[in-house]
Amino acid sequence: MNLHAPSRRELLLGSGALFAWAYLPKVARAEGRDPRFLTIVLRGALDGLAAVAPVGDPDWASLRGDKGLRLDGTTAALPLDSFFALNPAMPNVHRLYKAGQVTLVHAVATPYRERSHFDGQDVLESGLSTPGFTDTGWLNRALKALEPAGRADGGRKVFAQGPVTPLVVRGAAPVLTWTPPRLPPASDDTLMRLLDLYRHTDVQLARVLEERIGLAAIARSGGMDALAGAAGANANVQPRPAGPGAGAALVRSYFAETAGAAGKFLARPDGPRIGAIAFDGWDTHADEGALNGRLSALLAALDGAIAAIETEMGPAWRETVVAVVTEFGRTARINGTEGTDHGTATIALLAGGALKGGRVIANWPGLKPAQLHEGRDLKPTTDLRAVLKGVLKDHLRLDEPALGSAVFPESASLKPMSGLIV
Repeated sequence: MNLHAPSRRELLLGSGALFAWAYLPKVARAEGRDPRFLTIVLRGALDGLAAVAPVGDPDWASLRGDKGLRLDGTTAALPLDSFFALNPAMPNVHRLYKAGQVTLVHAVATPYRERSHFDGQDVLESGLSTPGFTDTGWLNRALKALEPAGRADGGRKVFAQGPVTPLVVRGAAPVLTWTPPRLPPASDDTLMRLLDLYRHTDVQLARVLEERIGLAAIARSGGMDALAGAAGANANVQPRPAGPGAGAALVRSYFAETAGAAGKFLARPDGPRIGAIAFDGWDTHADEGALNGRLSALLAALDGAIAAIETEMGPAWRETVVAVVTEFGRTARINGTEGTDHGTATIALLAGGALKGGRVIANWPGLKPAQLHEGRDLKPTTDLRAVLKGVLKDHLRLDEPALGSAVFPESASLKPMSGLIV
């Protein structure tokens, strides 16, 4: 089934979507394995330096100052190794890292080198080296490249969550939609992108939306958003720091419920084995708050989402890999509005019991001004496609020629990253 490339409106509506298929890799089945793979797309561009900080780099402290993660202080970062530390909003990811079930890849990027969200997401989800018209995503093509062992349940395992199919899962493989009872809360950047869209299409609606945004800002400044936050009830889930308000609590709930639903479906013996979720809201141009603000709350929500997947997967977690990816990173320096602008390199986060984890993989480029990409961004030293290829090859048993031609076209010279899977 051919589908059109996503429009700006579809990209705005597509967050929170979850998709999966019933096919199982024939090679994996022959080996007595039953692997699961879930991709989480973070739309808006994650500040990788705020999530995983290079605290051992001598230029780190001067680059971010008191806005950067540190190993001391009241909001101390969580140490990963002698060089890197994790944002303190992610205690569950830290727990899994220490258990050998999380791998972090730093200074990673797609081939895209500009700073448009829509083009960056197009490259991320299509698997192509440049943006442009395409009607299929790399995850759908990966499924088609697998030699299926058949539908284990007669076709009932195909499911999807959300109103619009993201590009990453569009293509010939069948997709069925499932809509959760809770809708995702609208983030500030989503509202601003909608406002920009309607200023060009519906001026009156744009004016009403602008007034609504202004009232919300006044309410927040007046303290009308009460602080809220609760720890997960499962014993495996460690408490997460509270976000900046009730909105943060809603985001945490939505992330956890969406991801937990994915875990439930993937854990079923007759359930799907491959899927994807998209979470919006990561565009942090102003008031980023890596330690006690908006980004901290988002990272806490992501931390809870990964914990929810682990909990709902149960024993199947041992054969699971979750790949968390984003379209690009953010600027190395904080801007004049206490945020970060569109950048280049960032992190990829892998979680799951099938990983050979407990590592940060990085060909570190350095943070001196001359070492930054275009003098402003963390320089990319690892191609994200190599990371994804490594997981698809060793976890799902896709062969390397198919990865270099069908799944990620014109990337045959880019070798899959080895040693990621147990």
